[in-house]
Amino acid sequence: MTDLARYQDPLTIQRVLHGAKTIAVVGLSGNELRASYFVGYYLKRHGYRVIPVNPRETEILGEKSYPSLLDVPEPVDVVNVFRAPDALPQIARDAVTIGAGTLWCQFGVINEEGARIASDGGVTVIMDRCIKVEHARYVGRMHWLGFNTQRITSVRAGLQ
Repeated sequence: MTDLARYQDPLTIQRVLHGAKTIAVVGLSGNELRASYFVGYYLKRHGYRVIPVNPRETEILGEKSYPSLLDVPEPVDVVNVFRAPDALPQIARDAVTIGAGTLWCQFGVINEEGARIASDGGVTVIMDRCIKVEHARYVGRMHWLGFNTQRITSVRAGLQ
């Protein structure tokens, strides 16, 4: 069993979110109903450069999609992973090869070998956390979903 707490440090998460500009999303889907699409859309809307990495797509969210991380022609701050856990070791190797700053593994993407490969290669690892949820939590956008409205009452303003 993985000790996930070491990959979920709030200060590390905040540092990554505030410092990142370019996020390659491995497994980003062109299907608007998929979580990866919604997360990519959210990140793009909040000012990040989103680079789709999906060999089955040519363009997602108006951006060219690349077959693998090794094909991305520009520096990447964060590699955000929406793939099965067994794909993580190779993605981690690729993240190290391209010099990514962080390997961010979405909910359920847990693979100790992949985390070790990335860490040993100097890449920060965040695991079993959603980058959109963490961005909303730490950058104050939870109100998009009705959270963190700073109101205690359930009565809407102006309707009392």
